[in-house]
Amino acid sequence: MRRVAFWMVVAACCVLALPSCRQEQVSYDPSLRLSLSTDSLDFGIVFTGYGTSTRRVVLRNTNQNALTIDRVSLRDGQFFHVSVDGEADASRWQQLTIRGGDSAFIFVRAFIDPLQQNNPLLVEDELLFRYNGNTTTLRLSAIGQDVTLLKKWEYLADQHLTADKPYLVQDTLLFRKNLTIDAGAVFYMMNNAAIITLGDVTANGTKEAPVVFRGARTDNLFDSVPYAFASGQWQGIYLLQDAQKAANTYTFRYTDILSGNVGLFSQADVAATLPTLVMDGCRIHNMAVYGVVCINTDAAITNSEISCCASYGVYLQGGTHTLVHNTIAAYFGYPYTNLNIHSTGREDVAAVYINNLSKSSAPMQSFLYNNIITGARSQCLVLAAPLPDVYRGVFRGNYLRADTFRLPQFEQNAYAGDEDTMFVNNHYLYREYRYYDFHLDSLSPAIGIADADVAAAYPYDRDSISRTSSPDAGCYQHQ
Repeated sequence: MRRVAFWMVVAACCVLALPSCRQEQVSYDPSLRLSLSTDSLDFGIVFTGYGTSTRRVVLRNTNQNALTIDRVSLRDGQFFHVSVDGEADASRWQQLTIRGGDSAFIFVRAFIDPLQQNNPLLVEDELLFRYNGNTTTLRLSAIGQDVTLLKKWEYLADQHLTADKPYLVQDTLLFRKNLTIDAGAVFYMMNNAAIITLGDVTANGTKEAPVVFRGARTDNLFDSVPYAFASGQWQGIYLLQDAQKAANTYTFRYTDILSGNVGLFSQADVAATLPTLVMDGCRIHNMAVYGVVCINTDAAITNSEISCCASYGVYLQGGTHTLVHNTIAAYFGYPYTNLNIHSTGREDVAAVYINNLSKSSAPMQSFLYNNIITGARSQCLVLAAPLPDVYRGVFRGNYLRADTFRLPQFEQNAYAGDEDTMFVNNHYLYREYRYYDFHLDSLSPAIGIADADVAAAYPYDRDSISRTSSPDAGCYQHQ
């Protein structure tokens, strides 16, 4: 009886060991294949001389038997650095066995030497896994781009920045004199990077070649989410003037300012001759704090999108402010995205705040025509003044998400309803690959409500679409 029991135990152990034995047993059957978690890695723009972050790919053996990889190799080997299961020495990648149901981890980063040219260069390679007469291929690609490195510096003379090569800005740049930026110039701003100016600024972007300020990370945060979608990646642009200097002029035409803390912050002493901020065709989007701040600054903002700021989209305090055909949309973070990728949460503040309560403010007046001012908050426009009914200004042809102002300055505006469908998309839904799009929906109540007399001076929208026949509010004319 004891002998029978003994052999039963042995038989049971053999049965239990069969799956493990099969996992260890190497098969040379060419019909068995390995699979990759992705068949290609695109590193996007890679600054030459600077390595990228490391990307991971999983090489899976979903078969019951083990497979031995005879050789792992890069076809070219010039632009990409690879390690296999933590081993970077290519001579040790040979005869790599992956058990049945197991995986190996492949780590890849791109590194491109300086190209000595202004134009970008597409580089490609293939990582090849050869086994049992088969080859599994991981395709690799990147766009190498030489950059002009700008470190922390104080510029004492006038500066003219061209669009020959992009700029990689590592820290604070202080411009004490005038700054001119050519159309097509791109600034990749690192975490501590900021622009501070004490003189005039002229950014001469065009629709075809905008000036761009954005975060320096060009890869993905994770999955299909680019770092460009995360706010707070750099500090901001600060336009400063004191009472000892002549009035500055800040002109930004077709300038995109993206994913920082602050878009444009203009401030002057109340005793100064006020500077003037001119914005036309600009886009300030995805700011962890403010979009545009004008303190003791005259401002003319036209045909611009200011969207998705955690705090005020536009803050006005002191000066004369004229806003015409702008889309100011406050849909930052939850619940307008299903992904928490921001460094801060949305503040419960208005999209546009007009502050005439500060004792340190210059005299104020505001003229808002044909704008869209809306967002998550029920009161997206606030006029804070001691006597609002006599505040100097005109508000006409706007679409406003705000309580109806019973003030003489508010003429012929449309006010938001709870069921309004305003934009093509006011959410970021990453699993659906849908990002914010503040062009007008076909059912938008902003269609056709703009003041035609005012719109005649702005015959084209931000996309160069004619608005002369029946002008819509906002910076985008519905087609």
